[in-house]
Amino acid sequence: MTTMKRRNFLKGAGLAAAAGTVAAPAIAQTQPEIRWRLTSSFPKSLDTIFGTAQTFAKYMADATDNKFQIQVFAPGEIVGGLQAMDAVQNGSVECAHTPTYYWVGKEPALGMGTGLPFSLNARQLHSWWHFAGGKEIINEVLAKYNCTSLVCGNSGTQMGGFFRKEINTVEDLNGLKFRIGGLGGMVLAKLGVVPQQLAPGDVYPALERGTLDAAEFVGPYDDEKLGFLKVAKYYYAPGWWEGGAMLHLVVNQAKWNELPKHYQAIMQNAAEAANNWMLAKYDAVNGQALRRMVGAGAELRTFSPAIMEASLRAANELYAELSAKNADFKKVYDSMVAYRNDVLPWWQLNEYAFDTFMIRTRGRV
Repeated sequence: MTTMKRRNFLKGAGLAAAAGTVAAPAIAQTQPEIRWRLTSSFPKSLDTIFGTAQTFAKYMADATDNKFQIQVFAPGEIVGGLQAMDAVQNGSVECAHTPTYYWVGKEPALGMGTGLPFSLNARQLHSWWHFAGGKEIINEVLAKYNCTSLVCGNSGTQMGGFFRKEINTVEDLNGLKFRIGGLGGMVLAKLGVVPQQLAPGDVYPALERGTLDAAEFVGPYDDEKLGFLKVAKYYYAPGWWEGGAMLHLVVNQAKWNELPKHYQAIMQNAAEAANNWMLAKYDAVNGQALRRMVGAGAELRTFSPAIMEASLRAANELYAELSAKNADFKKVYDSMVAYRNDVLPWWQLNEYAFDTFMIRTRGRV
């Protein structure tokens, strides 16, 4: 190599090396190391609903080469399960995995972030969130509390809960001490029920002591784990107050705004993946758990048509009252009802007809 060529080569190599030393920090700056804390509203023993937060955190770590790590905490390790959103609002934690209806006492409109009694199933609720304005309306309300949210889980239609005695008439509801939260509890209060919103870990001892007459939680898989059958044998369906209960990753607004845009995109996709994981998991395990509990003595019941109709009337009365005095509630309610009226005729024609036929003919295919 001539002296001139050697000088040119070394000059080029030096420029390349210099470029590398400049580029590397620039790349590193776009992939900052972030450590967040997530408080769940659900105990570790409930591996599906608590596991959804763990699954979300794993997706975040995997997608960022462990640059974005989220530590998941159970209720009581930082705050109680019902205080998860408060902890996000005041900045004690960056995010929480929780149903927004735990804040229904603070803001009734947030009950519909989880679901409206006598309204949408899981697929419809997810569709309303993404394609009919649900995301924008709910997050507009949450912004008043320094929060935003991403959909992160759904239970599907829930069971109506375990009861210590049979409920045959509307009158049987009067005075019933029932663990039920959100808007469903407000509806049933109109029929004489005494609703009580308790964290999952507090429900069994209250049923055992008789300070509760009945309790609903999610569905067979979780209800079996919580042991309700040991103290209440009548298992009712359907949980009309949660036709598809949506859970959220509630994020502190300031912390969300600090994230690089690509981290926000990763988080949105991780939450969607965790959402799908949770619903698929419950679909896989609820039927098996129901068979086990029936084998162990659970007596299945359905709410009578009279109870269902009375509950629907009470729900409509409640919604009219809340809409008259709460503009945010009315905005969310009107949006959800309009969407429901739009999709149900299609559902009846096709989805419902197919499911009904397959259920009626099971065993013949």
